[in-house]
Amino acid sequence: MQLPRKLCATFVLPVGLLLLCSCSQDAASPTDLGSSGGTANASATGGDTSAAGTSIGGATGNGGARSNNGGVAGSGATSGGASSGTSGAGAAAGNASASNACSKANATCSGSNTGCNVGSYYLFDNQWNCGASSGNDCGPESAYGCLEGNTVSWVATSNQPAGNTAVLTYPAVQDNFDSKPLLSSFNTISATFEETSPHVGDYEVAWDCWFNDNANELMVWVDNYNQAPGGKKVATNVALGGRSYDIWWAAGSGTSGYLVFYATATFTSGTVDLLQLFEYAVTNGWLPASSTVNQLSFGIEICSTNGQDATWSFNNYSITAN
Repeated sequence: MQLPRKLCATFVLPVGLLLLCSCSQDAASPTDLGSSGGTANASATGGDTSAAGTSIGGATGNGGARSNNGGVAGSGATSGGASSGTSGAGAAAGNASASNACSKANATCSGSNTGCNVGSYYLFDNQWNCGASSGNDCGPESAYGCLEGNTVSWVATSNQPAGNTAVLTYPAVQDNFDSKPLLSSFNTISATFEETSPHVGDYEVAWDCWFNDNANELMVWVDNYNQAPGGKKVATNVALGGRSYDIWWAAGSGTSGYLVFYATATFTSGTVDLLQLFEYAVTNGWLPASSTVNQLSFGIEICSTNGQDATWSFNNYSITAN
């Protein structure tokens, strides 16, 4: 999440919501929801609020301060986009970046700590926990993205201090729902992706999903490198959509609930039935049955890159929601 918890994550949604997130194994949520064993640290102030961008639909998006989890609903309608193939790109070691059809030269847009529309999606390099207000001296970071038919490819490069254990940034692609549709009105919410990570420092690749005017945050961690969720583990090896998840839950910490589906086996490509996970959360009382959907975003919560440039590449990303 985006709360600076141990800085985990803190979001500053447009409503100044504080979220949790964990960084490194000793990270804990700001409300003492200890992540895997750490003590709670100061909370961050920046937010992962999403911008007013448009979800598949096409209006322009304005970036906002967003914290790694938590965004603000944008002005778009429900997403649409066909899912694409899932051949994985393989993991790149160290600073090496993976091959990606999207290059800076042909990018639809690019920026550092800013956001822009890539088709019906909103790409936001959200450096939410950096600067004087947060007390964190962050290194350089930027992102750029390309529209490829109904899918998006994008690349983020970051250089964050060695040993840092607070989530500093959350570069991500957002799908925003300003109409706040009921979760129960959807028949399908699924996402397809391919990603390659640098395997240095401290980060995790995850969906960060916001509900009920950003009061509820639900994350899906697919590729974790030295982080631990906040809250308490409440379920183990839950089989959903052909994959297994451990589930972590925190009832408070500035929100009405923070939930993490933590993949027990890392996967870097494929299709995820997000609606099945959301419905499982409703069935178990972690998400209200009357929930409305604000934002679905996919990106990287970055704590550290060991003081060197590190690059994440995402190919053929799309969400189908109807």
